[in-house]
Amino acid sequence: MASAAAAGPIEPSSDAAVKRPEVRGKFLFAGDFKLWVRGVTYGTFRPDKEGNEYNSRPVVERDFAQMVANGVNTVRVYSVPPRWLLDVAAERGLRVMVGLPWEQHVAFLEDRRVTEDIAKRVREGVRRCAGHPALLCYAVGNEIPASIVRWYGPRRVEHFISILCELAKTEDPGCLVTYVNYPTTEYLELPFVDLLSFNVYLEQQESLIRYLKRLHNLAGPRPLLMAEIGLDSLSQGQPRQADVLEWQLRTTFASGCCGAFVFSWTDEWYRGGHDIEGWEFGLTTRDRLPKPALEAVRNVFQNDILPCEHRWPRISVVVCSFNGAATIRDTLKGIQEIEYPDFEVIVVDDGSTDQTAAIARKFSVRLIQTMNQGLSSARNVGLETATGEIIAFTDDDARPDPHWLTFIALAFEGSDHAGIGGPNIPPAGDGRIADCVANAPGGPVHVLLTDDVAEHIPGCNMAFCKERLQAIGGFDPQYRTAGDDVDVCWQLQERGWTIGFSAAAFVWHHRRNSIRAYWKQQVGYGRAEALLEQKWPQKYNSCGHVHWAGRLYGAGLTRALGPRRRIYHGTWGCALFQSVYEPAPGLLRSLALMPEWYLLIAGLALLASLGIYWPPLRIFIVPLAVAVFLPVAQATANAAATPINAMASRLDRLKLLALTVMLH
Repeated sequence: MASAAAAGPIEPSSDAAVKRPEVRGKFLFAGDFKLWVRGVTYGTFRPDKEGNEYNSRPVVERDFAQMVANGVNTVRVYSVPPRWLLDVAAERGLRVMVGLPWEQHVAFLEDRRVTEDIAKRVREGVRRCAGHPALLCYAVGNEIPASIVRWYGPRRVEHFISILCELAKTEDPGCLVTYVNYPTTEYLELPFVDLLSFNVYLEQQESLIRYLKRLHNLAGPRPLLMAEIGLDSLSQGQPRQADVLEWQLRTTFASGCCGAFVFSWTDEWYRGGHDIEGWEFGLTTRDRLPKPALEAVRNVFQNDILPCEHRWPRISVVVCSFNGAATIRDTLKGIQEIEYPDFEVIVVDDGSTDQTAAIARKFSVRLIQTMNQGLSSARNVGLETATGEIIAFTDDDARPDPHWLTFIALAFEGSDHAGIGGPNIPPAGDGRIADCVANAPGGPVHVLLTDDVAEHIPGCNMAFCKERLQAIGGFDPQYRTAGDDVDVCWQLQERGWTIGFSAAAFVWHHRRNSIRAYWKQQVGYGRAEALLEQKWPQKYNSCGHVHWAGRLYGAGLTRALGPRRRIYHGTWGCALFQSVYEPAPGLLRSLALMPEWYLLIAGLALLASLGIYWPPLRIFIVPLAVAVFLPVAQATANAAATPINAMASRLDRLKLLALTVMLH
């Protein structure tokens, strides 16, 4: 089974060209076409006598034609364009990221009239562009200065940005919204934006690689877009500008970003009432003459944006299933669509009594049927059968992204890791209960020691070097339904090997769609936890709780109430990269998160109920109320902060909130 590994400049079908972009996991899609943003920024320009900020239509038509000829498919503008500019873009097959400008470099929250005027102009700007087929997304802000954010505090600024996003969604339902951030305010938490956008100017490749890994973890399950990258040719020289832009773009795409905008199309630049002449970031001069950088950008945009001219390791994809007929068809369809040049698919049917084997036979896979011996034994069968250098495991209720194996291979190529894992994202459309289960505790999460080194990767998305997996004897057969992934990770680390993490190597993972199924899953996890504690007592404390050295990532994590973060702004608040520190909660703040807390609630409830017979025991009603309130408040706070609730309607938000709290 083979397919192209790289994502080349495939032209979308006419159907995809008119479909609105939508977010699917870490990438953008138009219909079934994955939309890689190959962009340049355009403007701002000196307004003419009529206030037009985009020159004349003939100038824009020539610019857009030249962009398309050089592989550009998206344009970022910093002010609301006239409708005719969007029409010209649509005629050329370009999409447009529309900036909604407002006074973000002043104390905009001081006067209610100012905020109301900003909201009004955002509404009007969206109305002017609403529904246009050339629209990619709206940017509701761009680089609010760190001094302004510090003055008001991040929470007030985050709330104001959320209001602008909701206004845009109201005026143009179905649109995508983003806020363009930059390193100095990377700590802003914006779960309500559809994609995370950053302006990043780093001139050393290793620094950019490290920072992109950090940004991917900030983005979580959403796409990461580089809204500006570039280099000044006036100070650095045109040859260096070309060299840097080429590796900046290749590094950006190889990291798993959904795209990038080069700043800028031309040296012509107007800002703050003046023509800017001290910088020359353009791919063309003010007279639209091409620089060497334009050819460098064209080499990336018109060819494969992911590496393709080197040896790709053979990968064996192993899917183990026990009575997975309800979901395995979707899994195998997703694997069939993987774009990678050299891989095989092995399905191990672990004694299923449903149609699992019959479904698997309809696909180009190697089917192995065994007696039911449990998940670990099935995975060992796949390991023994595999012919690949790398063994990639996924579950029968997961569907990989088409470039899943590409990003796994890239992560192995640039490291000496024994294993590589990636995110698992719940797909839309599984129902309200599945949505809430995805935001409830007990789901498959990854644990990271750094931005790209993991302590644990879930079994639905994990890949290992075959030799090293065989060196530890494969999977321990005592883990029949769960726990095998944790055990394998700990065994590899005990040998001194490391496990990597690639944010772009993701799979869709269906969550349980009934409370009964969710309960059954948690019971299985509990049994696996008991086996892990017996085998790895040094990993557990005296209360039987596992001690992770890294940080847990994923939805449904139980976080303690109270202040969770502290922002380091640097000396005089001038640090270029202002970081968030989240210290581990102390014992008192963690009590309500422990299973033992529910035993306390049960004990207090028993004592309070006995007050019917002996009135003095009614005094326990008050501590019972407090004991119940704390986990409910904690669950409410976590559920309200999840992206699934951030931009839902108010009624849906309340329904999802109530069910998620119950599952907590």
